Amino acid sequence: MSRRGFTLIELLVVIAIIAILAAILFPVFARAREKARQTNCLSNVKQQTLGVMMYLQDYDEMLPLRYFLSGGTINYPGGGTSAGMIWPMPIYPYVKNIQLFNCPSWNYKWNGNYSGKQAYGIHNHIDGVSLGDIKSPATVIALADAFEDPGASSQTYYIQRSVVFSAGIGSLARTIVPDRHNGGANFGLMDGHAKWHSVEYTAAHDTTGVQDFEGLEWGP
Repeated sequence: MSRRGFTLIELLVVIAIIAILAAILFPVFARAREKARQTNCLSNVKQQTLGVMMYLQDYDEMLPLRYFLSGGTINYPGGGTSAGMIWPMPIYPYVKNIQLFNCPSWNYKWNGNYSGKQAYGIHNHIDGVSLGDIKSPATVIALADAFEDPGASSQTYYIQRSVVFSAGIGSLARTIVPDRHNGGANFGLMDGHAKWHSVEYTAAHDTTGVQDFEGLEWGP
């Protein structure tokens, strides 16, 4: 009996079809994975924003400062101490979860101690502002995804409209809102809700400029 196998051309055709299917499906899988991370991150932002709302109720409707030098010793949930207090610290007692401050799409993970680098940034223009001074809480940004700075020595724990240039650290902006979630970022608003919003990121933002988002506001 004769035995018939695949010809070389038949094998090459099958391999080519598999390669084409992989090229089509891999980006789809990557987007689906990032969509799941985006949803996880949105939940983090929502809970942090609710933490800010609860803080407001306990402190005469005054927003927390992004940074405060206490002059004493601050005990961090990660076990470390510092004289400086970064904005997650006033919020932490209301959420009691270090992982909420870690974005699943960012490699850096906060360990619960003092650090000038955070996955999320609080809005610098409402730093220490009274809730009564915010005219449109449903549209004013409270916090959002923060920029990933590979220099690691640049402060990335706050965001603001005017981009701050980090000279000597790869020429990167350190107060920009990134587009790491499918071309956008997650925002927490001053009425307590959170949402994803598209972000336009251009090379110009690496050095100078401003960021505005349709339907969202920076000022009180």
